[in-house]
Amino acid sequence: MMREAVRHSPAAKVMVWDPFVRAFHWALVVGFTVAYLVEEPHIVHVWAGYFVAGLIVARVVWGFVGSKHARFSDFIYRPSTVIGYLRDLVRMRGKRYLGHTPAGGYMVILLLVMLAATGIAGLIVYGGEEQAGPLAGVVSEVTAEQFEEVHEVLANITLALVLIHIAAVLFASHVHKENLPRAMVTGKKRR
Repeated sequence: MMREAVRHSPAAKVMVWDPFVRAFHWALVVGFTVAYLVEEPHIVHVWAGYFVAGLIVARVVWGFVGSKHARFSDFIYRPSTVIGYLRDLVRMRGKRYLGHTPAGGYMVILLLVMLAATGIAGLIVYGGEEQAGPLAGVVSEVTAEQFEEVHEVLANITLALVLIHIAAVLFASHVHKENLPRAMVTGKKRR
């Protein structure tokens, strides 16, 4: 009984997600949501895309110089470890990790790559069709038209990954008996 009280006491919590990681995460939620849902006025879509791009650059830098659990080296595992983790998680006995899980780490990288690719395709479209942005005058209108569908497909794939991420977080929260979304707000997880 005493062990149970200690395990669930506030003192048994440890800071895992630093303020930058938490602010980045929720700012990215807002930025991607706005960019995905708002096409008109077009300038709102464009500036939301720039905002997301800036966040990605900052997160990549933080992935090398940030706190322990923010660093890529803390959550990039061998593929066999990821597969084993997923197999065990589906069996409701996945190992609990203080930072990102092996599958969660891969999802972080995949989302960053997809968001960057979506943004690059968007810059190509903007530069060619609107003759605006950093690629104005560099991209032809024909190329921009070709990339318009690429930009849309990449955005939809990214949305699908976001939905998978949310479902996986909720499922892992259930398996590990831990509120992972709350941890991304408070920064704290049980020790």
